[in-house]
Amino acid sequence: MKKTIFGISVIVLIAGFLLASSYYKSQRTEKLGFMAKENASIFVREHSPTLGSDDARVYLVKFTDPACETCAAFSNFIKQGMAANLGKIKLVVRYAPFHHGAADIVRILEAAKRQGKFWETLDVMYKTQSIWTHHHQVQLQQIWQILPQAGLDVEQIRKDMKDPAITKIIEQDLADAKALNITKTPGFFVNGQPLETFGYRQLSELIESEILKEYPK
Repeated sequence: MKKTIFGISVIVLIAGFLLASSYYKSQRTEKLGFMAKENASIFVREHSPTLGSDDARVYLVKFTDPACETCAAFSNFIKQGMAANLGKIKLVVRYAPFHHGAADIVRILEAAKRQGKFWETLDVMYKTQSIWTHHHQVQLQQIWQILPQAGLDVEQIRKDMKDPAITKIIEQDLADAKALNITKTPGFFVNGQPLETFGYRQLSELIESEILKEYPK
């Protein structure tokens, strides 16, 4: 009898946990959807690098750490998705440099943006990540020999990356990441809807659902 009662109690507790988890996720999605409409700037700031058509109705916001292996792995996946839905998706990059030393890489990226080479530099950094990171820590001295691959004026990068304005950009993005409860990278939002269950398939399904809403057949 005691075993039966215990078993029922365990089942009730598990069911309660699953229901609470589901409720939390739905509430968070609803809240962030509201925030996307009422406070769009928390997702897209004026300084945020973007890729894709200005007429796109689906905004894919990616909170990224340049030193994050998973962020690099998702890069080509996102490009393929954008190519398959030409003109419908706009990618927005936000910074969440959680790895040790990653803020310096963000500073380099922002300095590269001033030379019109942001996306080229990001691609090179992702491709050579194993060279300038070690045990999830940035080895800044290794990056300088790599940057010319992006067609950059490296000496100008060294100067521009020290601009206090770039520090403010990083601080703003980290504040927004905290407000959106981003604790690891990459963190994705599609038209304000968070990717609650992480994975390639889940992200693809979330993007596709928003495309169907915005571009009904």
